[in-house]
Amino acid sequence: PEHIRNIAIAAHVDHGKTTLSDNLLAGAGMISQDTAGEQLAMDTKEDEQERGITIDAANVSMTHEYEDTNHLINLIDTPGHVDFGGDVTRAMRAVDGALVVVDAVEGAMPQTETVLRQALREGVKPTLFINKVDRLISELQEGPQEMQERLMSVIADVNELIRGMAENMDDIPTDWTVSVEEGTVGFGSALYKWGVSMPSMQRTGMDFGDIMELERNDERDELHERTPLSDVVLDMVCEHFPNPVDAQPRRVPRIWRGDPDSSLAEGMQLVDEDGEVVFMVTDISMDPHAGEIATGRVFSGTLEKGQELYVSGTAGKNRIQSVGLFMGSEREEVEHVPAGNIASVTGLRDAIAGSTVSSVEMTPFESIEHISEPVITKSVEAQNMDDLPKLIETLQQVAKEDPTIQIEINEDTGEHLISGQGELHLEVITQRIRDNQGIPVITGEPIVVYREQPQEASREVEGVSPNRHNKFYLTVEPMAQEIVDAIQLGEVSMDMPELERREALQEAGMDKDTSQNVEDIHRTNILIDDTKGIQHLNETMELVLEGLQEALDDGPLAAEPVQGS
Repeated sequence: PEHIRNIAIAAHVDHGKTTLSDNLLAGAGMISQDTAGEQLAMDTKEDEQERGITIDAANVSMTHEYEDTNHLINLIDTPGHVDFGGDVTRAMRAVDGALVVVDAVEGAMPQTETVLRQALREGVKPTLFINKVDRLISELQEGPQEMQERLMSVIADVNELIRGMAENMDDIPTDWTVSVEEGTVGFGSALYKWGVSMPSMQRTGMDFGDIMELERNDERDELHERTPLSDVVLDMVCEHFPNPVDAQPRRVPRIWRGDPDSSLAEGMQLVDEDGEVVFMVTDISMDPHAGEIATGRVFSGTLEKGQELYVSGTAGKNRIQSVGLFMGSEREEVEHVPAGNIASVTGLRDAIAGSTVSSVEMTPFESIEHISEPVITKSVEAQNMDDLPKLIETLQQVAKEDPTIQIEINEDTGEHLISGQGELHLEVITQRIRDNQGIPVITGEPIVVYREQPQEASREVEGVSPNRHNKFYLTVEPMAQEIVDAIQLGEVSMDMPELERREALQEAGMDKDTSQNVEDIHRTNILIDDTKGIQHLNETMELVLEGLQEALDDGPLAAEPVQGS
């Protein structure tokens, strides 16, 4: 495990992640050098190649020799478009390092900030690669001084983002900022396959002056030969990203709330391949031949064919049919995959993205927190009634593969509503239902999802029971934003031990007495039971909650969900 590196490449849309992945694959001898940068080998689906964007995170495993030792690098190429941000969040759970790519001309963009936040929230160490440096030389005709200033300002922006985010995170080392001197920043051009970093310049004797001369004279092939991008980036990965043995002791307490003194916790922290199997599923994909493939991180134990494992939240066990590694679109089956790796298995029919799979029953990992909620909804109908059962099955499969999609089947109107992160997200999903499943579907106009919230404290409202013997009094008021944020980030929930929940609510600003009377949390709404010494209240409490949830799901203004009350 000391020679394994699990990394994700993340960036703003069109900053060159997939082109960079091509270079790394070519450097590892997995695709031809000539087509690297244009082949986009990690965009394995037809619609990705057509649209020229990455839609699904794709995994590949490769080897790289660094300081005479062969290292195994498990790489995930993630999408940059904001609509597919859920894939980035899930990928971060499986890796220990994030290679953040920034376009030299555009600089740090909104999505650069988002992917950095996603990485740091999962305890993943960032390094920086500044891509498209060739554009500064050939298009903007910048001199060495201007170029240096521009690159320095990009690095300063990224470091400012890292510092700002790491402030509130206790367990993230403060020295996670990137620096040229330490070798955690690389520069180059993924399209023309050259790259440099401080260590590589010292090794090859190339400096920016030589690069500008070769670039201006169109001698890009020589530039690539003298300082190939793949060596620079893969050396940086081997040297500066933590291996599982370094990373897991830090990451496990962050993503797992189980007993830290148990043998299970010890097995995960030591990356013990002989320990109990603990596998966290971060991605589910469909293969027409093999069925459902679950990809994720093996935290301890060794995955083997034929094992019977528990899947958190479901009864019984699932039997593993095959174990493999992803090579872009191809899946290589192997005998076993030990702890510290990213593996893909078939046969886990009950698993969804975010499931904990293990050989003993255990506290599951923290659920993967998606920062964004679905904001746009479309209705989907099958053109032919005969296709309806198949459509419902496909929609359930879609929801299983992508937790950022919400599927709702409206019993009253018979409509199927599909909600996602944006129009492109829903367009891609419906196109795949048509093309891959062969179901002709009609989609409605996209509608924006709204939310409702009370604006001030209400008067007291009286409710009387049918036999007139009991009266309830309810009031509703808006909740402090800090408490809403704490619920959304999963820092407060009804699944927590009561004491922990009270402390978390008080930290977010709720007063002590109120936090002791929390009866239920529904979405981002909290029900407080302020009654004193009333008998038999527990017997009716379930009905009160049911009525309340119904009222909160269909708000009074526009029948949209209520939040923050």
